[in-house]
Amino acid sequence: MILLKLILAHLLGDFLFQPNKWVEEKERKKAKSNYLYFHILIHTVLTFIFLWDLSLWYIALFVGVSHYLIDVSKLYFQNKKTKKRWFFIDQFLHIAVIIAISFYFKEINFDFLANPNTLKYIVVAVFLSVPTSVIIKILLNSWSPITIEHSKLQTDSLVNAGKYIGILERLLVFVFIIVNHWEGVGFMIAAKSVFRFSDLAEAKQRKLTEYVLIGTLLSFGLAILTGILVNIF
Repeated sequence: MILLKLILAHLLGDFLFQPNKWVEEKERKKAKSNYLYFHILIHTVLTFIFLWDLSLWYIALFVGVSHYLIDVSKLYFQNKKTKKRWFFIDQFLHIAVIIAISFYFKEINFDFLANPNTLKYIVVAVFLSVPTSVIIKILLNSWSPITIEHSKLQTDSLVNAGKYIGILERLLVFVFIIVNHWEGVGFMIAAKSVFRFSDLAEAKQRKLTEYVLIGTLLSFGLAILTGILVNIF
């Protein structure tokens, strides 16, 4: 499996065999950093070792060159504000190269999209992400618990944290249901109740508590209903 070998080489080269000292010097000196070229050499050698086939030498060379181009681009385009974004762009491009190589050798294809069950799960996963968040937001739009006190309480809140928490909890609930582990759903509801509603109790905001409770029940309810429908049909 070329795909798994290339992914293993990438994980080792980018994370286990790249000290923080190298990363810091690369960000400071960019293309002039010697550690950048050591890093590329490690990736190339690891790829060659894991493939262990002289006839596939060009794959190791291609991985090394593409890794260099992607890393250099990231070093010159990123800044302190966009560093996190470029980390994920960098990793996405590296994995895309690996998938492209595997696709060239016909190890992976898009035949899985012909499977109705696969398509069903993809559609449901997408539905339970942002679309469901929008639906819940519209349903709760008629209530507005925002007060001066509430706005002060939210100063320490992470940006869009509630949105992403909702997406993750719905996807997890859906997974628990389709694998027939309903106890996981109960555990999630209990855990969220302990952490979320203890904070609301301290805030002493009844309207806000009711607002969050309705939103939480809608979120869990839609995920549970979707999971049940998928299992039935």
